[in-house]
Amino acid sequence: MKQIRYSLNSSTPSTSPDSPDVRYGPPSDAAAPGIRLLPPCAPTKIVCVGRNYLEHARELGNEAPSEPLIFLKPPSSLIASGDAIVYPELSQRVDFEGELGIVIGERARHVSREKALDYILGYTIVNDVTARDLQKKDGQWTRGKGFDTFCAVGPCLVSKDEVDFDSLRVRTLVDGVVKQDGSVKDMIFPLDAIIAFITAFMTLEPGDLIATGTPPGIWRIDSSESQPSIELLDLTGTPITGRVVIEATIPGKWAAPPAPAIITLRPRCAARVA
Repeated sequence: MKQIRYSLNSSTPSTSPDSPDVRYGPPSDAAAPGIRLLPPCAPTKIVCVGRNYLEHARELGNEAPSEPLIFLKPPSSLIASGDAIVYPELSQRVDFEGELGIVIGERARHVSREKALDYILGYTIVNDVTARDLQKKDGQWTRGKGFDTFCAVGPCLVSKDEVDFDSLRVRTLVDGVVKQDGSVKDMIFPLDAIIAFITAFMTLEPGDLIATGTPPGIWRIDSSESQPSIELLDLTGTPITGRVVIEATIPGKWAAPPAPAIITLRPRCAARVA
């Protein structure tokens, strides 16, 4: 089953929880007039795994972790297909990171590896947008990973039963050139180990999202480029489309904002069966 999540109220924020206006349905519902596409889940928390691909750890000059390296992104960072990723003035380097996302289907606490996969509702894709300079400066990752709009998710949730998991690849393209192409089999810590590790100290609720790490090839979204684009091929063949807007150009943010400078990105934040 493939499904999207959307609102009948076009002004509903991407970060909104489920409400009477929010619906779940097939991807074809996205064509209905007046709807607002939302992230495919409404997590109470976004749990992320750092350096879960060996070559990604090495490209940033790090050793592979001996156990899952866990951090959180706030739900306020969520955006959906068509939303703008805001390039913050506080950062001089913002990177894309294409990742496979796990959506949890039922409450999970102290889950064994043997039963861990039973708690997965399905898969989606996450663009773990990162202010790399702030991540390095701070030494911990909350600010660099936690800006509003820094977690693009969707557009669909795909049931785990429809996926040949071992055949999945996460691919990121920039201007048509492949920048990331990693098999999920290259993860240092597989899904069962990740879920067991997280639930040993934290309760996962239905709808919670786990971003499982990015393959090598991450790079900056460079505001000096004319028309950079990102395409992450997904499980459904449906793209996430969006644009990156420089924070200083947002109307009303300052009394006299500088002239507009918009980077157009088309992030297809997902993976596909090879």
